[in-house]
Amino acid sequence: MLSQVCLCCLFFSRGFYSCRWTESSSQRRKCRWLSLLVVTLMSLLSLCWLYICFAISNDQQNVNEVIFRTLKMWLNYFLVVVIISAVLASYCILLLLFALIQVALEEQLHLHWLHKIIFCFCVIFITALASGVSIKGREEWPTVLTLLQATAPFLQFGAVGALTLLSPFVFHRFHLAKTRSKMVIAGMFLVVSAAIFLCPLLIHSPCLIEVQELPEKPKLIGHRGAPMLAPENTIMSFNRSLKCGVIAFETDVQLSRNRTPFLMHDHGPDFLLRTTNVKDKFNGSSFNKSTDLTFEQLRTLNAGEQFLKNDPYSTVSLLSEEEKETAGKQTIPTLLDLLKFAKKHNTSVIFDLKNKETEEIDTNDTVKTILESGIPQSLILWLPSKEREVVKKQAPDFIQVYENETDLEKNNGSHLNVKYSEIKMKNISDLRKRNITVNLYVVNERWLFSMLWCAGASSVTTNACHLLKEMERPDWVMPRSTYLITWILVDISSALVMMALFHWTKHSLCHNADGPSNDNELEVFLTRLP
Repeated sequence: MLSQVCLCCLFFSRGFYSCRWTESSSQRRKCRWLSLLVVTLMSLLSLCWLYICFAISNDQQNVNEVIFRTLKMWLNYFLVVVIISAVLASYCILLLLFALIQVALEEQLHLHWLHKIIFCFCVIFITALASGVSIKGREEWPTVLTLLQATAPFLQFGAVGALTLLSPFVFHRFHLAKTRSKMVIAGMFLVVSAAIFLCPLLIHSPCLIEVQELPEKPKLIGHRGAPMLAPENTIMSFNRSLKCGVIAFETDVQLSRNRTPFLMHDHGPDFLLRTTNVKDKFNGSSFNKSTDLTFEQLRTLNAGEQFLKNDPYSTVSLLSEEEKETAGKQTIPTLLDLLKFAKKHNTSVIFDLKNKETEEIDTNDTVKTILESGIPQSLILWLPSKEREVVKKQAPDFIQVYENETDLEKNNGSHLNVKYSEIKMKNISDLRKRNITVNLYVVNERWLFSMLWCAGASSVTTNACHLLKEMERPDWVMPRSTYLITWILVDISSALVMMALFHWTKHSLCHNADGPSNDNELEVFLTRLP
């Protein structure tokens, strides 16, 4: 029964790989190994890209917004890319598995032309997307390095396991090879093994610390409120973020034609299209900057219907019918609306002036609005860099927040607000020791929040405040001594298992060489079984 199952598996793998159900001897050995190399490289390429997608998932909303500005049509483009990438990766790994089965049984590898076409598509697909990331979102690549810090210890354990499982195939080929080929195979295998076994010497993760050394959990700042639970930059959104226990509201300020500061993130051509019903309200009109409309015109726009329609975070289903009704009635708020709301709840406000070309002029109107609101100056986290000295004189009690470490040091500041990928983890710890408040933006994924928690971040700006507030500790914390002991034990265990497999494959080949031969395919297959 077992032999029949194994034979069926062999026939199926041969059929899937080459669409041939009978063995052929027409392919040269060199071509066979070239075919295996291609499949292996494609599997690694697809897995690496899927890993990159996982890293970029923290900023998937940014990806969708960038594509929306180009296509003027909303879709969860990132999710589509992830699904296609996962399918391609699964396909390549399955093909590699079938190839290894055939190699172990000394079958010929005839890569079907359909697989070659799919491989070409896979290369073009990944190359195009990677190029797009490099051009449009170069700041995303450091995120991959950050994810490596978070996952490196576990990737190393996985790599050791994969090396151990694949070693019998290498040893089988080693015993069959000629002397010169044996030297090449042995050399390459030893180099790869040494790299995998010793790479923990280069792994430095902030979560490799004693539990008692774990810093305080970072505070939460609502990025445009709570955009997963309500339309962004609306009073409903900021109200929902209060339930997450945020210490501040993060928003974006622009000025209308009649110089009224209002809340809106998008700017430039069609800046109202993504979040409002401007297309229905002003059909045929195109607005390219905030000063194209008075605030009275802006106030007539609905700022919630698009949220319900597009469901940008796939979270609308979490809302009750009453909440959906409230969301559908939201309008664009003024900065004054938010300041009054923040004053009522004693919550800080941090914002950016989106029109950089007119930031100096916008600063005066914005400061005037803040002072007239009556909100305590200590609740304003002032971020815009232009006219900072003028602002200090007009409102000396504003908390000055700097966007890079250079300006922070130059002005002897105590608050830093920077993108998580633009600062090293060690620098976060060093700044914390100097009692400097470090806020990182925009942090949505658990793994990233865990890393920044271990590193000592004071706070994070997030879209997912309702998810991060539930975390009681980082996803993992491990004393470095424990990791080192585990690393050594795993490496030793793998080495011992591979030594046993080396002798087993040698003995198995010698036994098969001395045994009777048979032309019947089933009997030949059975003689290859240990």
